[in-house]
Amino acid sequence: MRNVGISAVVLALIVFLFGCNNENDKGAAHLEVHLTDAPGDYQQVNIDVQDVQVNVSSSDDNGWTSLDVKEGVYDLLKLTNGLDTLIGKIDLPPGNVAQIRLILGPNNSVKINDQLVALSTPSAQQSGLKIQVHQDLVEGVTYKILLDFDAARSIVSAGASGKYNLKPVIRSIVEAESGAIKGSISPVAAAPVIYALSGVDTTATAFADPITGKFLIKGLSAATYKIIIAPKAGYQVAVKEGVIVTTGNLTDMGIITVIQ
Repeated sequence: MRNVGISAVVLALIVFLFGCNNENDKGAAHLEVHLTDAPGDYQQVNIDVQDVQVNVSSSDDNGWTSLDVKEGVYDLLKLTNGLDTLIGKIDLPPGNVAQIRLILGPNNSVKINDQLVALSTPSAQQSGLKIQVHQDLVEGVTYKILLDFDAARSIVSAGASGKYNLKPVIRSIVEAESGAIKGSISPVAAAPVIYALSGVDTTATAFADPITGKFLIKGLSAATYKIIIAPKAGYQVAVKEGVIVTTGNLTDMGIITVIQ
């Protein structure tokens, strides 16, 4: 199994702003939480979402409010390469959202070699995984928070027992304050992992789609990146220098040919 390492997990709020003309929304800000995945090398990764809450106070113990949540089990691997799904929404008065809390249920599992294996979830997840945001809300504005669930780093093997633990690693992406990179790998059979490096650190990663060869890396700060395409055995690693990402724009690398 390939190990997709990310040197740092950056938690930030995604903000997608647009004016609201609905009379009923005047005086309120609209908040949406979407779920997406930084994929792992599995057949399924099933996450049991029970609640999503926001905290509008400065205290960890007070001020929690549940969103209108679409409870259920989500296969994260259906939410890759630009796909996401709405899991909760709420209208809030203008002010500051201090934290988001994602609460998971017990029905989490991973499918490996056609076998569905239950994921052991730490008891701490019953009280929720907290993400610091501290975002001011303005009336009449919609804020879209995208929770990027890193499947590769969130599932941990429990050794020879054959069991797996779920230790969620999630980053939030600020779409209005970031850019993205997309491209397509040829041949598709090369099945690479794509790394985006800023400086000496791996900023983010993506798998190429196994059918189309397309990839998308979101939530990148404006900078110049080195892109490393690391294919499976039998193909050569490809490196692209000087890939420029600008705020609010999608950099298209086109078709990248990987040589055997």
